Amino acid sequence: MALIEELRSAVGTAHVLTEGDLSAWELDWRRRWRGRALAVVRPASTAEVAAVVRACAAHRVPLVPQGGNTGLVGGGVPDDSGEQVLLSLTRMNRVRELDRANATMTVEAGCVLQAAQEAAAAAGLLLPLSLAAEGSCTIGGNLATNAGGTQVLRYGTARALCLGLEVVTAAGEVWNGLSGLRKDNTGYDLRDLFVGSEGTLGVITAATLQLQPQPAARTTALAACASLEACVALLARARASLGPALTGFEVMNAFSLALVTKHFPQLPRPLPAAPWTVLLEQSDAEGAEHAQQRFEALLEAALEAGEIDDAAVAASIEQSKALWHLRESIPLAQSEEGLNIKHDIALPVSSIPSFVASTDAALEAAFAGVRLVDFGHLGDGNLHYNVQCPEGGDAAAFLHEHEEAVNAIVYDAVIAHGGSISAEHGIGALKRDELAQRKDAVALGLMRAIKQALDPQGIMNPGRVL
Repeated sequence: MALIEELRSAVGTAHVLTEGDLSAWELDWRRRWRGRALAVVRPASTAEVAAVVRACAAHRVPLVPQGGNTGLVGGGVPDDSGEQVLLSLTRMNRVRELDRANATMTVEAGCVLQAAQEAAAAAGLLLPLSLAAEGSCTIGGNLATNAGGTQVLRYGTARALCLGLEVVTAAGEVWNGLSGLRKDNTGYDLRDLFVGSEGTLGVITAATLQLQPQPAARTTALAACASLEACVALLARARASLGPALTGFEVMNAFSLALVTKHFPQLPRPLPAAPWTVLLEQSDAEGAEHAQQRFEALLEAALEAGEIDDAAVAASIEQSKALWHLRESIPLAQSEEGLNIKHDIALPVSSIPSFVASTDAALEAAFAGVRLVDFGHLGDGNLHYNVQCPEGGDAAAFLHEHEEAVNAIVYDAVIAHGGSISAEHGIGALKRDELAQRKDAVALGLMRAIKQALDPQGIMNPGRVL
């Protein structure tokens, strides 16, 4: 086939894979989508990416860009047609530059997030983007989906951390928008156009990210709350007391932590089971002793006000990591429990208690015995509101039979409470049809016009988002 030969010429025969076990690229992390690629192509440079895109454009063959393949909405694997080229960017993994004086780093799209964090730390700086999948997700994928994570409350999403991009367009041209400037008011913001576009407009090949000072002290605690309203009150108190030092504020319902205990009994639980458990953290430029005192004063005041029933403060870095490990083990425990219906939603923080109460009740009325795994980033209004089948039920059958009805209940409630059906995971293939039904019609029209203008052949990650 002429295209395959052109791809081999562009990146080398060894890096165009057409035979053997390609499941590492064709099967998504959740094991819900299994595609079949025409070829898996692994370029090592921006010039090679551009050559691959030009070849595919000439043959009108669709391209699916992929980073670490840790996505949750089916946006980074090919369909089952055998007619799409999977573009894996993992060989493009260099840190090109780290500018300490400007507090920026320029990294390639295939650089694993943890490697970028470690490079920043080695220079005495902090890359604050932090995700459970940071050991395998990549910077390009983080930006293509506008990833959030556990420190959005203070530092913002991936979009907020990105100052500049290098992108290969759908025509195979290279836009070098790499810049360490924090102010550049010279027309349309092309950077923000590609961030969050999920590979449907072009291929992100490198990015310039802004860094922060390393905190002098970090304090972490778990707090037990009797209600979600109490969690929201605690958040308001923490914001008022700690200000920008409040880095993380995570919430977990009782069942989510019960799953962790069931599947990972070796993990310590410093507090007894409670209806809701909050993990909160401050990162401070001040000394450790002062930070600890202020943190403990916050918890004492919350205890006196009845916002929390108990608390445990980490006494070491190891204990802090253990508390975070509890929180980050929830998705893994869910996976062990079986397939589930996931929802990554955003709501005004003030609306979250009423949303959870009414939606929990609606789901329990519709599906007797259903188990609800509610956890996530309460500090920025992002809940992972997941639905597990009744105890002892067939998880795969429940997903197959009831996903559409469950989604209708959840998403109707999200819209009624002024929220969004995707907070940080993106749209991909999973939520494409929901987006078409629920997004503002004018916004959808503008999005389609942008897609048509930048990718008139429709070869960039087709069937995703729109």
